[in-house]
Amino acid sequence: MCNYVRIKSTPKELEKAYQAEYFGDDYTRDDKINGFANPKLPVILDHDTDHIVAAQWGFLPSWAKDREFAKKTLNARMEEVHQKPTYKNYTNNRCLILVNAFHEWKWLDDKGKRKDNYLIKIKDQEIFALGGLYNIWVNPATDEEILTCTIGTTEANPLMAEIHNTKHRMPILLNNQIEYRWLDDIPVEDFLYPNYNPELTAQNLTNLESHSLF
Repeated sequence: MCNYVRIKSTPKELEKAYQAEYFGDDYTRDDKINGFANPKLPVILDHDTDHIVAAQWGFLPSWAKDREFAKKTLNARMEEVHQKPTYKNYTNNRCLILVNAFHEWKWLDDKGKRKDNYLIKIKDQEIFALGGLYNIWVNPATDEEILTCTIGTTEANPLMAEIHNTKHRMPILLNNQIEYRWLDDIPVEDFLYPNYNPELTAQNLTNLESHSLF
């Protein structure tokens, strides 16, 4: 799955890359951002492509009782969203989640005691988008409105299957030719592997070796 991302780009750099104005709260910037801390990530929402805003990583449906639920919703298996109670009413609430890369670990033994950490990117793109879903959750205790998001995932392509060798999954990675189509309510299936297969690069941070697909 995708539980750690890298975001180093400044708001100004995101604005230049996406021709959109950054607005609102700050997002987290770091080499390795832990999704389980429910950080804020920069996103572009389907109904407002002129702005970049910060959303909590960890999806909260309207019926969620508290924010702890978000620990379980960092990722959404997009093949199943139309059946899952958490997501089925939000499949057209689409967003672009802007990152520089994401981390995945390759198991080197059966129990995962030894792992290599890989940093994965779309080839030749310093900044790219992950396909996500969002909802504005209202905290029942305080009436505070919180923008939340999840990263959509699909079956792994050959490179990611080699790295994510336990569950064989990968996030929906959108290159700059296709990213805005994700916001147009085009069927999810069009973005799932093998229907869509962006060219990726992966760097082994543990051994400092590079490994690219083809």
